[in-house]
Amino acid sequence: MRFCELREKEVINSCTCTKLGNVIDLEIDECEGCVKAIIVPGPCKGWCILGNDSEYIIPYACIKNIGADIILVEINEKNFLKKCEC
Repeated sequence: MRFCELREKEVINSCTCTKLGNVIDLEIDECEGCVKAIIVPGPCKGWCILGNDSEYIIPYACIKNIGADIILVEINEKNFLKKCEC
């Protein structure tokens, strides 16, 4: 699967049935050459006018299924929400 195909899929937390958003980036292990995590934007602030200041970094092990339109993950959202480094 190509990254452009992965970006089009909606990421859904199957624990809470919450839509998290779409994949915006990947974390790759350079030595192993494999995907370590997917990165999804965090919740918007200020009615989404002010953008995002956080993102979900979801380890590959937490991905339960990749379907035609969605990616199902099982996470506790608070544990994987991190401040952006930008």
